[in-house]
Amino acid sequence: MQNPFGNGDNGDNNEGPNGIPVPPNYATVVKEGNGDIRIGKVGFSYTTFLFSFLVPIFRGDWYNFLCMIGVNLGIVLGLYSIHFSSMQIFSTVTSVLQFVLSFVWGYLYNLMYFRHLFNRGFKPATQRSKDLLTKSGYLKTKKD
Repeated sequence: MQNPFGNGDNGDNNEGPNGIPVPPNYATVVKEGNGDIRIGKVGFSYTTFLFSFLVPIFRGDWYNFLCMIGVNLGIVLGLYSIHFSSMQIFSTVTSVLQFVLSFVWGYLYNLMYFRHLFNRGFKPATQRSKDLLTKSGYLKTKKD
């Protein structure tokens, strides 16, 4: 199949189902035993930045969904325990904090997703995916 991403790798990234090419910044992992395949982006998650909790729900990633809810709930409850002199200051602080949290989840979510898959028994499907995940710090290397 012709590579639609034009990254000059001559079709070496045909890691998707039925040999479909994946973009160069995506990694494919497979679960040994049942052959379950997951494809995910490595790097900043713009979808998590924009849609926050909807991304883990659509991926069926309930563990990370609950982690995100727990952290956000703790921060919101901590924010409510602080006495602000006016409602305008409170809403400004809340808005800025929510924006900062969106950036944090954007940077961390894909890492959390892949690490949770590795804990569930998934392994990189190809050497290209393994190299990408290792280079990005998503896959821990075993030291001899």
